[in-house]
Order: sequence, then structure tokens, then C-alpha cells
Amino acid sequence: MSSAAPRTTGQDHLWSVDEHLEDILATVRPLEPIELQLLDAQGCVLVEDVTVQVSLPPFDNSSMDGYAVRVADVAGASEEYPAALTVIGDVAAGQDGLLHVGPGQAARIMTGAPLPPGAETVVPVEWTDGGLGEGPVTGMRPGSADPEGPQGQVCVHRPAPARAHVRAQGSDVQAGDRALAEGTVLGPPQIALLAAIGRATVRVRPRPRVVVMSTGSELIQPDEKLAGGQIYDSNSFALTAAARDAGAIAYRVGAVADDAETLRSTIEDQLVRADLVVTTGGVSVGAYDVVKEALSHVADEDEPGAGVDFRKLAMQPGKPQGFGTVGPDHTPLLALPGNPVSSYVSFELFVRPAIRALMGLPDVHRPTARAVLETGKALTSPAGRRQFLRGTYADGRVTPVGGAGSHLIAALAHADALIVVPEDTESLEPGAEVEVVLLGRPVGWGG
Repeated sequence: MSSAAPRTTGQDHLWSVDEHLEDILATVRPLEPIELQLLDAQGCVLVEDVTVQVSLPPFDNSSMDGYAVRVADVAGASEEYPAALTVIGDVAAGQDGLLHVGPGQAARIMTGAPLPPGAETVVPVEWTDGGLGEGPVTGMRPGSADPEGPQGQVCVHRPAPARAHVRAQGSDVQAGDRALAEGTVLGPPQIALLAAIGRATVRVRPRPRVVVMSTGSELIQPDEKLAGGQIYDSNSFALTAAARDAGAIAYRVGAVADDAETLRSTIEDQLVRADLVVTTGGVSVGAYDVVKEALSHVADEDEPGAGVDFRKLAMQPGKPQGFGTVGPDHTPLLALPGNPVSSYVSFELFVRPAIRALMGLPDVHRPTARAVLETGKALTSPAGRRQFLRGTYADGRVTPVGGAGSHLIAALAHADALIVVPEDTESLEPGAEVEVVLLGRPVGWGG
């Protein structure tokens, strides 16, 4: 499977953010490679170098619609004194049994068609009269309107140097070249290249399957009518979307009520399609914190190393966290807090790196920058804590969204940076320098 046993420590131990993340990354293992069809491999990471078996293009071909000619036959051609050549036929893309272009001859050629023997260059059709005996034309007649093909002469109004408008054999890649390196994430350009060199399948680490579930009897679906004491479940949508954005195949499970047995059975049912399980809510110290109740003693004596450890981290928001493995395959499970901002910040700090580690990516972290803090008031951070705020980032400056310590869900929708407040700073005044995790850039399958 993809994991090793997480470490545990005393309940009074206050974990640092780095300690918790190191424990997760030491436990999670990259998924085993598999062979996939090209489109199924989108978003996956290559586990081998891919070399080119056939040069591209595999033959000299025309990059224009026009006429394949000899250079000497069009030297000095002009509109006043055009070069008159005998048209010997058509060369279409995919055509076999090529014509041979001799002195004083031309072959009408289409884009992508092989350069016929004897021809040295291609004259675009716009440089000719198209065989109509008049001035320059703008294009060729459709083949359906000219079933007998070109006949007679064509007048060329401009000269062309050797191999003009010719794509040379192997000019894109040569046989034996490395097309893609191990560790490449396969996006649309990479899929296209693999197809172009004749690869139908490729060996990759699959995209991790992530199951996301919210907990809480107060949660209902967005299309239902709110009753007293109820709220809409937003966390499972946010985390499922974030998991997909990180490169995973993510499945959202409807909110689970505050019942330990129901939660345990739901998790067991989901393990068949999970490389990683993410829960949100129920990890603090309340009487109805069901995740902590259900999973604190989940370890099986017959499965050494399994179990979930619930911890307190030196960070705000997101102090309560849970991490461990469940089930016979030791599937990693991350239990996040239920506050929406706490949950999302926790995803960025811990779940996203775990997903990228499962994919086998060498760099699992987002880009970071140092920025000057812009705000109307000081940001406070209780001693001994690291505080994470949402903000907008531009040109080396970052502005908090929703105010210091805001738990407004609306802040998530208007933020593109995560502001990391140093642990040893009790307050930060405007103009202070802080670390910023950049969120506002594409980070999906190719990111």
C-alpha cells in the first residue's frame, strides 16, 4: 500500500506545523506505477523516460498549400515576368506513390503532404495564378469542384529559396531523443506528444483517489431547506474541489451524523475506493466530536501500526488535527477541524502535500514568497502559536482578506495567498515582512 505507520507521542505534546507535516510525509508512500492508456494518464506522473522511436515529422513535408517546384525554375520570377510551369498532378496529405518533379514542372501540393522527389522548394498558392491564367489567387478550388485535378500551366510570380515552406524530416524530434523525462506530469501537450510519437500507453503513478467527508448532525445539503440549528455543508465541497485541483480523483461523501458507529462503518465502506481519506469536523474536545470518538481506538491488534493519533498543533486556525492509517491496507487518514477556514488552511498545509506525495512528485509544496504586510491594523498572534491568514498578493505585498483571524467563508472566495505569521511574533504592524504561500495560480494536473 501507500503508507507506513505514523508516529505517536504523548497527548500533552504540542506539535509544530513542521513536525506534523514531516510525520505525514514520512508515512505516505507514492502509489505503485501502472500502465495506462494516454487519456487515462492525464494528470499522472511518468515513472520512466520516454524516447522517440520515429523521427517527427517522419518525412519532408509542405507547411503550405501551393506548388512543389525546382529552385532554378522560379529564380527571377515576378508578376511582370512570371515563371510558367507545367502542372503534373496533385500531392495530398497521406498520399502514396509520389510524383517526380522534373525541370519546368510543378506539382500542386497540400499542407502536410510529402515533398515529391525532384522538388526542392514550395511556392505558396498565393504567389501564383492558381493555373487560371490571371493574377495572384487567394487559394485553391476545392477538390470536389475540380475532380480531374490540376491541368495545364501555373504561373509563379515570386522566387523561392531552397526548402522554403518545407518541414524537414526530424525537425521536431529525432529518433532516439528523449521526448519526456521521468517525473513529468502529463498534461494536454505531453499527451499530444506521446500520441505523435506512436505511444498508446504509458507507465505512470496513478492519480490518488481521495474520499472526503464532513461530519456533523447540523449539516445539510445545499439544495435542502434549512431548519432550526442547521447549516449547509460547505467543507466537503471545498475540500473535494481542492483535492481535484491538487491532482487527485476526489469523491465527496454526504455529511455523516454525529454517531461514532455510523462514521466507522462509512469509512470502512469507502476504503475500497480510497488511497487517502479526509474528514472534516469532530476533532476537538467537545462531547459530540465524533471523529475523535470513533477513530481514537480504531487500531486493530492484527494490523500493527494502524490507528489515528489526535494532536494539538501550534497554529491558528487549525489547532486540533488527526492523522493515522485505517483498514487492512493502512490507508492514510487526515482528520481536519470543522471550521471552514481552519479546514481549508489545514488542507493547504497537510492534505495537498500528501496528495502530491502519493503522486510521486518530487516537490509537494506550493511556491512561497516574502511579502510586505498591508493592513489598516496590526495582526496579533498569541505567543507560542503560528497564525495563518488568508489574503491577496500582488507585487510583493499581501493584504489580509476579512480581517485578522477572520473565519468568514467569504474570505476564501476572494483570497489567493496564505499568510504565515511567525510563531515568535506577538503582533505584526503594517509594513512587516511575512511569508506567503501562493494559492492564486493553476495547480492542477499540470501544476
